[in-house]
Amino acid sequence: MSQAEVIRVTGTVQGVGFRPFVWQLAAQLNITGDVNNDGQGVLIHAWASQATLDTFAQRLKSEAPPLAVVDSITRSPLSQLSPPAGFSIVASKHSQAATGVVADAATCPACLSEVFDPANRRYGYPFTNCTHCGPRFSIIKRIPYDRANTSMAAFTQCPSCQSEYSNPADRRFHAQPNACAQCGPQLWLEDNLGNKMGDGIGDGIEDNSGNTNHHAIDRAAQLIQQGYIVAIKGIGGIHLAVDACNSQAVDKLRARKQRYGKPLALMARDEAQIRQYAELSPQHSQAIASPAAPIVLLPQIQPANTALALGVAPNQNQLGFMLPYSPLHHWLLRKLNSPIVLTSGNRSDEPQCIGNQEALERLADIADYFLLHNRDIINRLDDSVVQIMGGKQTVMRRARGFAPQPIKLPPGFNAPKTVLALGADLKNTVCFAKDGHALLSQHIGDLENPSAQLDFRHTIELLAQLFQSQPDIIATDKHPNYLSAAFGVQQAAEKNLDTFAVQHHHAHIAAAMIDAGLPANSEPLLGIALDGLGFGDDGSFWGGEILLANYQKSLRVARLQPVSMLGGNVAMREPWRNTLAHLFASGVWQTLAKGYKELSITEFLSDKPIAILQKMAAQQLNSPASSSAGRLFDAVAALLNLCREQQTYEGQAATQLQTLAEEYRPTGSERSLPFDILNTSGLMEISWQRFWPEILQRLKTHSNLPQLAWLFHLTLAQAVTRSTTQLAQQHRVQTVMLSGGVAHNRLLSEMIIQRLDSNNLHCHIAGNIPSNDGGIALGQAAIALANLK
Repeated sequence: MSQAEVIRVTGTVQGVGFRPFVWQLAAQLNITGDVNNDGQGVLIHAWASQATLDTFAQRLKSEAPPLAVVDSITRSPLSQLSPPAGFSIVASKHSQAATGVVADAATCPACLSEVFDPANRRYGYPFTNCTHCGPRFSIIKRIPYDRANTSMAAFTQCPSCQSEYSNPADRRFHAQPNACAQCGPQLWLEDNLGNKMGDGIGDGIEDNSGNTNHHAIDRAAQLIQQGYIVAIKGIGGIHLAVDACNSQAVDKLRARKQRYGKPLALMARDEAQIRQYAELSPQHSQAIASPAAPIVLLPQIQPANTALALGVAPNQNQLGFMLPYSPLHHWLLRKLNSPIVLTSGNRSDEPQCIGNQEALERLADIADYFLLHNRDIINRLDDSVVQIMGGKQTVMRRARGFAPQPIKLPPGFNAPKTVLALGADLKNTVCFAKDGHALLSQHIGDLENPSAQLDFRHTIELLAQLFQSQPDIIATDKHPNYLSAAFGVQQAAEKNLDTFAVQHHHAHIAAAMIDAGLPANSEPLLGIALDGLGFGDDGSFWGGEILLANYQKSLRVARLQPVSMLGGNVAMREPWRNTLAHLFASGVWQTLAKGYKELSITEFLSDKPIAILQKMAAQQLNSPASSSAGRLFDAVAALLNLCREQQTYEGQAATQLQTLAEEYRPTGSERSLPFDILNTSGLMEISWQRFWPEILQRLKTHSNLPQLAWLFHLTLAQAVTRSTTQLAQQHRVQTVMLSGGVAHNRLLSEMIIQRLDSNNLHCHIAGNIPSNDGGIALGQAAIALANLK
């Protein structure tokens, strides 16, 4: 007997080929009815036997298209009992935030097969895509996600493409970026003076599709092999490419880009090529081959493959590899024998270029040649970065491939008011949240840069459109000098909106809680927040805290002992200042010259204006006290002669200290260096008074630097674990969140998690949300929503 049902599918189910999938599945099962998109997802009216409808509902989830994410399937009886003659796809209703704008996705196997098939009309066409892959967020101007609202509006489909687009049985049905060489975007090569280049291979010779795009890629590959720097316009931005095995080319790129120390990203042809340089676990393979195609941090093989230029990742034991994620990249890498460096097309610390003219103006003295195309990039998308920690993928930079897919909030966050959270000034992201969903933006960057500020404003406007809502409340960081906070206050005043200031580290912990799926009414837990710097509730600078927190409120219950930041922000760039501050604070400085005169740190510091610096510390003259874990890492790194004078990028000293520590092979008998847990006016405090004399003595007697670096990590892990365990017993909690930028230190975090686990404490570190400041906006939004009256 025929039954009729309304089937509602929610999640990421629009723009991913879900309706044609439903149409094809219905045809296979002889189901009649219709399917359409609306503001909540996909809505199906279906007529068939009960058993068939049960099978249909099960297969909707188990066989969903590759880019679809099915959150829920709900079924209810349909009162209209007379079935229609067939199954149809109904025109869409206006979409809203809950349906999601899909992130850009790496080229699918079917499209890749067409690109490399000489008999196919898309042979060599670098913009080949379908509903399973290709650009999405990078090309959208506004919603609904229709071709007219993307940068593909400039390209009218030819009859062949239009036929695919209109056919529900075709995988390009309603693929908005659909195109071919006859009707779509075109690629060309020019030099840094703006002169278009002949390809030198087959000038004027077309294949059977009339396509010459791949000849430009062939010529670019030749130029890379000859040692030139080629700027390549991809999906979310323009990159700079050189042969990763050509040391002179890599050094030239660093010099021109003025990026002297930070590791450079790599792109390899396939996993087999990656294995020549790095280790790939099953988890690494799964991450690197996913539709998001992120940069994945991989351990270098040992001994290292000397074919790779040393300048790619100096003083690092990891390499950041990604696989080709567009037909352009696939074609290019198949023409090369080596991996390429593929780093963002910008000067150091500037946002990545996205426009052709912008690139020619800003990169003309960096790149020798430009491989450009005429499909505009609307939204800048950096490459996402992930690592595997404790067997789990953790996102470090959430951008291309991940953003702006909606985040389903845990139970209790269903308030109808819209919160706009503006994040932090470094690694900025912004977030809209309402009705149980959040849109966390792509990585925007550091707001000190004027271009990043423009991106910041543009992204807020775009997400407001995607979310179909204007903010009722603006959440900001409590830092009084943050540009993001000042913007929020200004906007609130102009639009008569409420503001909600959120403490930096509370936001870190709340973001981890959202990632863990904890509901809005969760009981207080312990949050370990380890980062570089954040403005505290007491007006001082925090960065090494343990909070007793839920979404509604937080209380600091422990901290690292505060130490002066000699020279204020200068101490963030010059690690030796942090070493000296710790030597002052521990009382070791008075004996350093006599007791440790043979150490290089003693000679180094003897040239510094010690008397002035001592006075600054004593009187806190431009030397605010901070409990920062990041500055502690800097202090120990400088002691061990890593980035002692200065660091050229944020986190350089800490990263090199982790690399040094991972050279050590522990025996299992190691014990931490001494530390103390004090109680200062009811606040637990981790003191390093006894740590510094001990590490200096060990450095003096047996300078095994990898062992000392490893012992520092062990000591910090033990100190945090012991403090957390005592506090868990005191406050009767069993759940711990670990967050903050320092939590991306794999060695330290795994030490902490393992030790807490052995004490029967469950410790969660975010996997889908960055633990660094890239996750702050989500935490701010959650806290603001939870505090709505």
